[in-house]
Amino acid sequence: MIAQVSQWLQPPRRLTLSRRVVHVWQAAVEITSGCSDRLFAFLSAGEHERAGRFHFDRDRRRFIVGHGVLRAILGSYLGVHPGQVQFAYGPKGKPSLAGSFEESDLRFNMSDSHGLAIYAFTRGREVGIDLEHIRPVPDAEQIAERYFTRGESSTLLSLPPDQRMEAFFNCWTRKEAFIKALGEGLAHSLDDFEVSLVPREPARLIRIGNDRGESSRWCLQALTPAPDMVAALAVEGHDWRLDSWKWSEDQLISVMDEEKSAHLRGFDDDRENPPSVLDADESHSTSSSVKASRRNSA
Repeated sequence: MIAQVSQWLQPPRRLTLSRRVVHVWQAAVEITSGCSDRLFAFLSAGEHERAGRFHFDRDRRRFIVGHGVLRAILGSYLGVHPGQVQFAYGPKGKPSLAGSFEESDLRFNMSDSHGLAIYAFTRGREVGIDLEHIRPVPDAEQIAERYFTRGESSTLLSLPPDQRMEAFFNCWTRKEAFIKALGEGLAHSLDDFEVSLVPREPARLIRIGNDRGESSRWCLQALTPAPDMVAALAVEGHDWRLDSWKWSEDQLISVMDEEKSAHLRGFDDDRENPPSVLDADESHSTSSSVKASRRNSA
């Protein structure tokens, strides 16, 4: 069992990602306009259109930064310009790499909340991640009764009042991370499996349906990306190491430097006749009452 992750380091300039390593990243989506404009240039035409649908500039900028950073990180792993990354969707909408990038076997997921985005990357195993800002939820008990198992609801109500909101969001993020790893989204009932939720106790997938053995195939990891924030990571298997990185505008400068290298000089020509590109959506499934609605996210 890995201890709860609360330390986030600056990444090395050259990133490598093996099958026995999982990388999680966090990135602030409130950044300078110049950086935002550069990330906007990484997006596909479809992503530009989606960004233009947001009514409020803050929401539009957060979308641009969140998806631009996703492309920047993927481009670093794949050794290509962020704008060349291609996406496809699974049957239930979970995004994955498409075209020649599919051969990399790189899997990813993302989530965002309260001005912060969080990402998970690995190879050859399914992964899901979810993030929430801890805040008062007046109808938390009713939400728990509707979406949590009886055991989870009982545990939540047994806790001191000052621990209940953290426990509530522990439970929610762990459930969301797991169904996002499965790629099933709304098709998977949240009360069909049970997770741990007590603050400062290890994150665990206790059971899936009535089969406790099935839960042993998966690992849940608690993350603390910032004060008053909780996140959860769901990973297939247990034979992996976790590294946690913090994205900054310095990484964007690095990407810009890479653009000047020889193997990327032909990118501008390619952009004039781009291949068909499918857009990465937001993290596959996020909360309903907690995030206004259970919406899809990349």
